[in-house]
Amino acid sequence: MAIVRQFAFIFCLLFAIQSLSFINAESISIDDIAIAINKADKTHPLLFARSADFAVLREHLSTTEIGKAGLSRLLYEADQILKEEPVTRKMTGRRLLSISRKVLHRVTVLSMAYRLTDRVEYRDRCIREMNAASAFSDWNPSHFLDVAEMTLALAIGYDWLYHDLDDKTRQIVAEAIREKGLRTSQKKAGWWVKATNNWGQVCHAGMLAGALALMDNDEQLAAEIIYRAIVNLPISMHALAPKGSYPEGPGYWSYGVTFNVLAIDLLEKIFSSDFGLAKLPGFAETCEYLDIVTGPSGLTFNYSDGDSGRGSQAALWWYAKRYNRPDILLFFERQAFLRYCENRKDISGNRFFPFCLLWLQELPSNLSIRTPLNWFSDGEVPITIHRTSWDDPDALFVGFKAGSPSASHGHMDAGSFVLDAGGVRWAYDLGSENYHNIESRGMKLWDSGQNSDRWRVFRLNNLSHNLVVVDNQLQVAKGKALIKEFQERPKPRTVLDLSPVYANVAKYVTRSGTLLSNCEFRIDDMLEGLKPGAKVRWGMVTKANPEPEINGCMILSENGKQLRLKALNNETNWQTYEVAKPPNEWDSPNQGYVMVGFETVAPESGKVELSVLFTLITPATKSP
Repeated sequence: MAIVRQFAFIFCLLFAIQSLSFINAESISIDDIAIAINKADKTHPLLFARSADFAVLREHLSTTEIGKAGLSRLLYEADQILKEEPVTRKMTGRRLLSISRKVLHRVTVLSMAYRLTDRVEYRDRCIREMNAASAFSDWNPSHFLDVAEMTLALAIGYDWLYHDLDDKTRQIVAEAIREKGLRTSQKKAGWWVKATNNWGQVCHAGMLAGALALMDNDEQLAAEIIYRAIVNLPISMHALAPKGSYPEGPGYWSYGVTFNVLAIDLLEKIFSSDFGLAKLPGFAETCEYLDIVTGPSGLTFNYSDGDSGRGSQAALWWYAKRYNRPDILLFFERQAFLRYCENRKDISGNRFFPFCLLWLQELPSNLSIRTPLNWFSDGEVPITIHRTSWDDPDALFVGFKAGSPSASHGHMDAGSFVLDAGGVRWAYDLGSENYHNIESRGMKLWDSGQNSDRWRVFRLNNLSHNLVVVDNQLQVAKGKALIKEFQERPKPRTVLDLSPVYANVAKYVTRSGTLLSNCEFRIDDMLEGLKPGAKVRWGMVTKANPEPEINGCMILSENGKQLRLKALNNETNWQTYEVAKPPNEWDSPNQGYVMVGFETVAPESGKVELSVLFTLITPATKSP
């Protein structure tokens, strides 16, 4: 009878493990996690790759052209790190984040280089780095991103080098992960646990890695941390719904979604289940997002806090394998990866580059893009994208943004746009301001109230964006602009209702953009209920050279290409406005940028209509 009961228990346990694939994050219990941990293979290495995976990777990187390029870059970075001293605990304002990221970069590069080459100098240097970080008094829990990235770093080094660490080092690093990472996350758990933005993705992924690395000697602690991550990650992942757009822009997509991918990969590798996380709305679809918001110029539509540059993204290599979507690597990612591999000037390094190698693949021939030309994101921060082609490097591309300035990392940019044509970015977003520069002055950068210091920063307020500005007034911080109309045919078109963010100066404001042809685009602005005599400025930031006005047109020139801007429905004197030297001493300079635009005055009716036609000048369009 005892044997029967024991058999029944084992059967139930096996059934529970198999059933984990069907459990979703909302219904999971900590007991389910405890059972999974008890059953899991805890043999190191276990984070992201097993010993057999590293053996396969070694073969792949030595026999394929793209693999050889990646391995060469990895070993180059590892050799550069050998020349550097281990980190010290140096704060930048309220952050230790730059140090945590440096440790993450060094540990992932060195430990992977050792796994692939068996060169002991990489192993020994990695151990020195981990010992240095372990000796820090703490990892700055007041800014928990710092703890999350440091925990991930040491978890990877501890796991990938586990059998090469002596007992003392193994104990030191494990204790640091446990006390300065995991237990600190319990004692000083903050708002990030239920964060709706990138903090939730980053912090839970970091803690998850630490818990899994140590689960062979502390199953109870591991269960608590893993359970907390699984049930709370959906809160921040909700931002991706419904179509995969990222409210904080492509810059923060690279941060939040990369850590989200790391978290899911950890769970799948160890438990053969993602506990339903990958099925949440928008998570699979976001594999296309970065390509959608990248123009033919190679620059992104960098709304919110972010720069327009785009580097190689480890998350895309994971998505390409996970969802059989190699087409998302075709136009931008493969080239970005190879450029990074060939670069021998930048030694700062991409801390996620080793993960690119883990998920690297050759692209099949005759690959076709499946990503749409015209796209409306829906979601809390709506954007639209229109482009004329994926294959033509001279394609016309335009992105519009709605939403609210008070959104996470938001700017007063509702209604703003970026524009590519002829392979040139013509209309720019200046991007984010340096956080520390503003915070160090005691300014309240993260308060989005109407009178906040945040809106005294030039790059963040509407005076620096590609917008209509009325009497130099700020947009309404709590207002929320909407996409009123989006169409793909017969002519791709977006119409935005901007009234809520202009409510302090007008009753009704709309902006529409229409794609007329492969080389022409039009923007129409309509404002009603203005105060008679109000000054209305239309403006666009560019890096192109503005030439003298001809027949009411502004001609922009860059890289041998020209774009003509023509105001259609009123007599216009085009002019330039200063943006290179912003108005306040705390603003960063914007070297190489200028704003072009024009002004008009609201009549007695309080109604102003503005229309601007953008034409890429070709031999067929020379005459204005």
